Formats: sequence, structure tokens, C-alpha cells
Amino acid sequence: MYRERGNHIITQVTEHKAVLDTCKRLEKYGYRVTYLPVKADGLIDLEDLRRAMDDKTILVSIMAANNEIGVLQPIREIGKLCHEKNVIFHTDAVQAVGKVPVNVMTDNIDVLSLSGHKIYGPKGVGALYVRRRNPRVQIAAQIDGGGHERGMRSGTLNVPGIVGLGKACAIAFDEMDSEAAYLRGLRDGLKTRLESELDYVHVNGSMEHRLPGNLNMSFVYVEGESLLMGINDVAVSSGSACTSATLEPSYVLKALGLGDDVAHSSIRFGLGRFNTQAEVDYVGAKVIDIVKKLRELSPLYEMVREGIDLTKIVWAAH
Repeated sequence: MYRERGNHIITQVTEHKAVLDTCKRLEKYGYRVTYLPVKADGLIDLEDLRRAMDDKTILVSIMAANNEIGVLQPIREIGKLCHEKNVIFHTDAVQAVGKVPVNVMTDNIDVLSLSGHKIYGPKGVGALYVRRRNPRVQIAAQIDGGGHERGMRSGTLNVPGIVGLGKACAIAFDEMDSEAAYLRGLRDGLKTRLESELDYVHVNGSMEHRLPGNLNMSFVYVEGESLLMGINDVAVSSGSACTSATLEPSYVLKALGLGDDVAHSSIRFGLGRFNTQAEVDYVGAKVIDIVKKLRELSPLYEMVREGIDLTKIVWAAH
């Protein structure tokens, strides 16, 4: 709808593939896309965003919370900057809604997408918030035929899904504060235990600006896939579920400046509404046990323990 006004879109390198792949497609249609870098803590630099904007910029799309490292971007400040420049601001709030406060008015959000299954609602249903005034956002039809959803998305509506999403939102609204405090306690306890009993572990992404139930940690000198196999009765991941078909190290972790070896040693722990302290204790003990066993088999870990600087070793090629 804004093609005649400009052709420049701004996003960030750690966005979900849902946004990145869409941007790649738009580039084939002649749009210019700027992919902002992130700092070591996973946050964008607002000055980078300001510098990237020009008179052809029509859209900024920055996710509220990252799906792998749980980092919360400064959405309110980003939206304010966009409004100063008369640029539409979209946020992928799939991971943030229901877990941290999100307010489209005070956060200066023009367009927001969310998904039901991330807040304990049904799968296969989501919602798109589109600002109606100050500014009034216009969106081209996604599907033609029938004019449903004010002409933006024709097709028979999934009423049970919509009702389920609404109920999930209502529950999240009522319980979000207490749930966040509970999850933060579980997560911080797990982090403290892992750090106290294992060396060469570190958290990826900002701990200050982070979803309450997310913990992404690197266990250096351990292969992430081996760790996953060792704790095969625990549902954790070594990247995003949406990129699990690839053995490449996570592009999100690489964007933080981590090397392939460290990125490959990273595990994402996602804590949720139904997790208990007993489960967290079990996972902590299991991870510590498996990491120690795997490191006993690692010649690199042994060399580091003996004080050898691995960066100065010249490896012989066979």
C-alpha cells in the first residue's frame, strides 16, 4: 500500500525467519532492506536505526522479544523514533505478548502480529493489530474473495480458534505478573546452579532485558547436539524450532559475535506456566552430569584446564 511513498524497509539480523524470509522475497520485488546489526547483548543500537532511515523508508519491523535468546528490544523507543520520521512500525510480538506487558498505544506500535500457540491458545490462529488512527495504517489485501476482516484477509473465520485465542489472552492478562515472577525465580535458580557447578558456561544475550522464562546458555567444549542427546528426556533445543532442519550454528548467536564452536555448544531452556521447581532441579542435575561426562571425553577441555591457549595452537592437516 505504501509502494509509491518509498521502497525502503528496516529490520534486524536476529529477526525470526518469518520476517527475514519475507524481506528477502520483497528484495526480489525491488525493495531495499537494511538489516541492522545487534550488540553483544542482542539489542539493536537506536542510533543505527536513526542513521538507517531515509526519505524512502516506509516500514521498520523489529521483534519485541527474540525467540532464541529471549532478549527484549526497546520497542517504545523504536516506535517513538519511527513516529518522529513518519515511518510505520511493525513488531513481531509473538514471543512477548502474554509474557511481558505490551501496549500498542504507549509503545508506539502501528502493526503487531501475535500467535495463539505461544500463549497456551490453539495452534493455527493468530492476530494482526492494525492501527486505525494517528496514523491510520493501510494494508493491501492478503487474500481476495469476500472482503472479510475489513477487506484485509478474506476467507471463512476459524471461530473456535479465535475464541481460544481470546480466552488465552484473558488468562495471560490476569496471571502475567505472578507468572512472570514465578518463571523468573525458576530460571534464575537454574542459571545460578549451572554456573556454580560448571566452568566455561555463559548466558547468551542480555539478562536485564529478557523474557522471564528464557535461558540460553553456552557450554563451551561440549557439542550442543551431544548434550541434547544426553538429556533426551528433557524438551530443550539448540536453536529455533523453525530452523531445526539445518545443522548450521544459530544465526542469532552468530550475530552476537559468538564463534561457531561456542554457538554449537548452546542450549535454549524455555520455562513455562506448567513447569515445577522439581522439574527444574531435575534438569539442572541432568545437564551438569552430562556436561561433565562429555567434557571428560574432550581433549580440548583437558588442554584448556592445563592452561594451554588453544588460539595459539597450529593444527596439522591430514
